[in-house]
Amino acid sequence: MHVTLHVWRQAGPGAPGTMETYDAPDISEEMSFLEMLDVVNERLNSQGREPIAFEHDCREGICGSCGMMINGQAHGPERGTATCQLHMRKFADGEHIYIEPWRAKAFPVLRDLVVDRSAFDKIVEAGGYITAPTGAAPDANLTLIPKDVADAAMDAAACIACGACVAACPNSAAQLFTSAKVNHLNLLPQGQSERYQRVLGMVDAMEEFFGSCTNHGECQEACPKEISIDFIAYMNRDYVRAQLKNRKLLSQD
Repeated sequence: MHVTLHVWRQAGPGAPGTMETYDAPDISEEMSFLEMLDVVNERLNSQGREPIAFEHDCREGICGSCGMMINGQAHGPERGTATCQLHMRKFADGEHIYIEPWRAKAFPVLRDLVVDRSAFDKIVEAGGYITAPTGAAPDANLTLIPKDVADAAMDAAACIACGACVAACPNSAAQLFTSAKVNHLNLLPQGQSERYQRVLGMVDAMEEFFGSCTNHGECQEACPKEISIDFIAYMNRDYVRAQLKNRKLLSQD
């Protein structure tokens, strides 16, 4: 197949950017999207031209580093799929494909399609841990967890922190990411000790970098792991409860 790429090129965070066009003939429809970019970069290298910078690691839809906007959609046209899992057969022969980095103030462009997502790290650092006793590992069935709770926690833990939810949101909100990171700990018995402290810390950290959620629901549609916006409601519930608990403690003082 033969496609035409329109790629955002930017030399650095403070440099101006522009869309550049690349002809990409002889592309196999069985290639992944990143394999196609590899082929384009090999051709650019052979011509002595600067290759397109993009992030990748596992290429198995696990690490979340491959995120980019493809024809205006986070990770491209296939739902529930990271960019590295997207195949060229999803595009038509002769198609023009527009590729851009995530567009959010909290994700400054470092180079071409690579953005700085360290704001996510700040949120996780604000509360992403549990208190656990040291010593030998306990038996797996020592702490009983209802199956529906375990399933919900696993659904939340599926978040790969790619940033698609932020990129797709018109407000550049990070509630879906934050609620997934909050709830995969808050739902489990092991996470109860820091439950309310965790949600306060993580939500407050999130609000330093990202916009507010207004329930557009685009985050859920763009998420490659199809994480439900129900988790945002659970996080909001815990946040309100945490604030009430703080008020009670303050009134006692």
